[in-house]
Amino acid sequence: MDLEAAGGAMTAGVIAGAIEKPTGQAGQPHGVCADCGAEVTGRFCSNCGQAAHVHRTLLHLGEELLHGVMHFDGRLWRTLPLLIFNPGQLTREWVQGRRTRYVSPLAMFLFTLFVMFFALSFMPHQEVTLPSLPQQIEAQKEAIAEAEQVAAAARKEVDAAAAAMQPADGSPPAFNSGARAGAAAGVLAGAEAGVIAEKAKLERLQKDAVEGRKDGLDSGSWQAQVADLAASVGTDGQTNGLTKTVAKKLKNPDLALYKLQQTIYKFAFLLVPLSIPFVALMFLWKRGFTLYDHGVFVLYSLTFMSLLLMAVVVVATTLKGAGAAVGTIAALIVPIHMFAQLKGAYSLSVFSTLWRTAVLLIFCEIAATLFIVSIIYLGLGH
Repeated sequence: MDLEAAGGAMTAGVIAGAIEKPTGQAGQPHGVCADCGAEVTGRFCSNCGQAAHVHRTLLHLGEELLHGVMHFDGRLWRTLPLLIFNPGQLTREWVQGRRTRYVSPLAMFLFTLFVMFFALSFMPHQEVTLPSLPQQIEAQKEAIAEAEQVAAAARKEVDAAAAAMQPADGSPPAFNSGARAGAAAGVLAGAEAGVIAEKAKLERLQKDAVEGRKDGLDSGSWQAQVADLAASVGTDGQTNGLTKTVAKKLKNPDLALYKLQQTIYKFAFLLVPLSIPFVALMFLWKRGFTLYDHGVFVLYSLTFMSLLLMAVVVVATTLKGAGAAVGTIAALIVPIHMFAQLKGAYSLSVFSTLWRTAVLLIFCEIAATLFIVSIIYLGLGH
């Protein structure tokens, strides 16, 4: 089965598990449950829990969709403020069973991912501006000149090391002259290889300026640079198959970027199983907490981070030039939110929360790295 199709199916399955399953038949009298046939005296059946009144309007169909995915019946507006300002209480209350007033962490996470990717797809993308091809050629010439200066300095060092090994006056070689000569020879070899590589880049740019690119990409564009980088990968016989496959996909950078975006959306749920073990590690010696508790913590935390990322992108796009400031503020909000959620959810002391927050930030980097590697493998490796 194609991995992308599997990812879509798995995501759909998880979403389906978070949506309430419709039951019953339309048109049944309110005194009898349309699902199980039991007598109904209130708004809901006491036997199976289904609502007594079965709607058949198109408007109600949309209402059921929103209700099924996010329980848009007031629970969202009780959940969001707690998620933002008091995530510890929200996590603790859900774990302890007080759930009817809040949105399910799984439904909240999945719906937030959907809204985030849907909204970001309509955001204007900043164009990557690169120097023109003539400017790149001139810059490459300067790079060659610098590389030749480094090589010339390395040659002088090699000559000096050789002289130290065989003094002209016949005296004994200087101390460690052999090690110095070996190190100088290694530096010289690297410098000369650098000169050759820089000259090859210049030749390729000059050829593109005269003949144009055979792959149809604009010379000097970021797509062309990625394609050139990919062309240089996988030529070594020691390169593994995955690297060659990724390099092949990168030769069409626009398609590769699209595939990565789609893969991130389809497999975003992998962040949950990747994160839960790291959270559990911080509570190995504390009894009373289960993997379910850590899963709720992770789902609500990832939901907040998704909302924060969406807010940063929107504000940075709307307010030109404010990207750095917004990014700095968001970077400060992340550990503060983690601290508040850890302290409230697990009823920890300030010291216990502080060190766990620091460790959790490290674990987040590890989990994010594993996720990125997985996305590259799933999106470009097949």
